[in-house]
Amino acid sequence: MAVCRVEHNLTGVEMAMLNLIGKFLALMSKNMGWLFARVSFIPTLVFNMCMEKVTSRRWYDHIDNRVILGALPFRSMTKQLVEEERVRGVISMNEDYELKWLSNMKKVEVGVNFLQLSTTDIFEAPCQEKLQKGVKFIQDFDTRNSDGHVYVHCKAGRTRSATLVACYLMAKNGSTPEAAVSHIKEFRSHIWLGPKQHEALHVFYRRLHER
Repeated sequence: MAVCRVEHNLTGVEMAMLNLIGKFLALMSKNMGWLFARVSFIPTLVFNMCMEKVTSRRWYDHIDNRVILGALPFRSMTKQLVEEERVRGVISMNEDYELKWLSNMKKVEVGVNFLQLSTTDIFEAPCQEKLQKGVKFIQDFDTRNSDGHVYVHCKAGRTRSATLVACYLMAKNGSTPEAAVSHIKEFRSHIWLGPKQHEALHVFYRRLHER
């Protein structure tokens, strides 16, 4: 019995359609992440506040003699951070809507240098350009200031900001991504980095050693 073989080579039109569908799905995934981050912002922020009260978690932690890694700095914390913790620089990984009503560290009159590296929560890792900018901000701060700290934060001080601080430690100490994350966990054990964040760390590490 003869078997009829049908060729399934994709035509140019089919390839174009598949590419278009792929781009559409990627766009939908990005938009859903953008939407979910906004919808979950207040509930997860409240959760973080509760966890600070009922567990040993702190709102922020000193990672080394220069960097403090922490959660969103509320307006009520400004005096404490500036006067007691000697914060002279702030790097925020938050988007504008996360800062608008709750934090005033962005304002010039607070008296700190401010850098915003806006990154969507949960679904995105900071891009390499932003990671480079953040590390350079801390390095430049190091050369200009004999004392004072840089406060690096996102909403919870667990993922976006922890990714940047790990890059800073790799650049400063020549450590591997794994060693940098391990160092942070010694001081802030509840950080969490997903696959995208780990990938960003490894790309940053490779580029450091390509120079």
